[in-house]
Amino acid sequence: MSASLIFDIVPLGSLIAYSDGTPRPPARFTRKLAAWERRNGIGRLVRKEPARERPTYVSPPCFTLHEGTFGQNGIILVSVMRTYGIDSDLKFRVIERPAIGQVRVLQTVGDGIELLHLAESREAAELWLTRNRHDNARIDEVTADEVSADAVEGRAAA
Repeated sequence: MSASLIFDIVPLGSLIAYSDGTPRPPARFTRKLAAWERRNGIGRLVRKEPARERPTYVSPPCFTLHEGTFGQNGIILVSVMRTYGIDSDLKFRVIERPAIGQVRVLQTVGDGIELLHLAESREAAELWLTRNRHDNARIDEVTADEVSADAVEGRAAA
């Protein structure tokens, strides 16, 4: 699936795999392996941003995948996020979509929407919001209508 299809039809909270189609190099080639890992991986779709037009530049629509969070003792040290424009040459595949009944905690950032947290229930989302204060955060439940809309409209994302 192309990057533009990910941007157009895949809902926030989906787990996305991306690849450049090349085989994984052997572990002994550390530089080649590191370069390969930058172009092949898995992440959760957390942000979609429409195209921006400024006097000095134009940026295409893009989306961001959250690949992981690293830390210890409950303290986050690094969050790995990768942003891809809809003109990316990588191939994308939807591994998992948010399930019916899950709840997204969303925040508007500029012209885009960002997923802050994906919870199993509304109570869990509200608890997360009380522990992690965010301005303009809202709760959005994944409904059967949203999941079935892709099938009715013929938009197969998986």
